Amino acid sequence: MALKMHNSLAVHVGDWIKTELLEPQDIRINTVAEHLGVSRQAISALLNGRCGLTAEMAIRFEKAFGVRAETLMRMQSTFDLAQARAHTSELCIQHFGIPNRANTVERRV
Repeated sequence: MALKMHNSLAVHVGDWIKTELLEPQDIRINTVAEHLGVSRQAISALLNGRCGLTAEMAIRFEKAFGVRAETLMRMQSTFDLAQARAHTSELCIQHFGIPNRANTVERRV
């Protein structure tokens, strides 16, 4: 069974990068942008939560800071899912009624 994380614990990866990697070293946005070969606007949007992390940007941060791209992408995915779950009550979707495949396989055995 998967552990459930409370939505309030999901942090945007840009905020984490800013507070854990850049601010402690007093690294400026312009410096990061130049070092990663991207625009200042792209870095600013990520760090301020106006856009999500792409796989390519995750690899750039991995190469520059040594933080695994997979870890950064999981953080982004967790944040995105928490944001979506916060709005599930707004979705009016009925279940198809198709049995869960995992349950079906277990019953056959």
